[in-house]
Order: sequence, then C-alpha cells, then structure tokens
Amino acid sequence: MTELMQTIRQQITDLLSRGEYGARDISQNIGIREKEVYPHLPHIARSLASQKKKLFVEAPVCLSCSYEFETRNRYTRPGRCPRCKSERIREPRYRIV
Repeated sequence: MTELMQTIRQQITDLLSRGEYGARDISQNIGIREKEVYPHLPHIARSLASQKKKLFVEAPVCLSCSYEFETRNRYTRPGRCPRCKSERIREPRYRIV
C-alpha cells in the first residue's frame, strides 16, 4: 500500500513499528501538525491491543531535576514539572513493541 493510500493512523503505526519517535518527529515524517498527532495515539494503542502488540511510551523527563513522569496516563507532553516547576521537559517517545 502506498503512503498516499494510507490513513494518518496507518502511517503513524508504520513509522512507530520501525523505530522510536517523539510527537514532533512523527508530525514531520507524516506531514501534519504536532498537535494533530496526540488524538491518534489512544486509537492506535487500542488497535494494536487486538493484534497482541503494544504502544510503548517512554516517559517524559524534566531536564532540570530529572523527575520522571512514570505514572502519567496521557500521551501529551506535560506542561511543567510538579517537583521543580520547570517547563524544560523532554517529550515522551513512542514505539510499537
């Protein structure tokens, strides 16, 4: 199937099955805005569950104090760190395992 015939979710799934990417990387590869990536991720996670696969999310980390957002359930990047209030946060990275 060519890239023109695939849906955005199929393109994201194909990309994530080849490696680990952040939302910005996904948006640049697919050609959509970064904000448009996030609504697709929960749907992709549910679709993968039926295929016995999983969307793995590498937790975001505060670049100032190294706080790791391990228990975060959302796919978006946090606005600021709860420990030091810094907004310097490494974005979450996604891959299919």
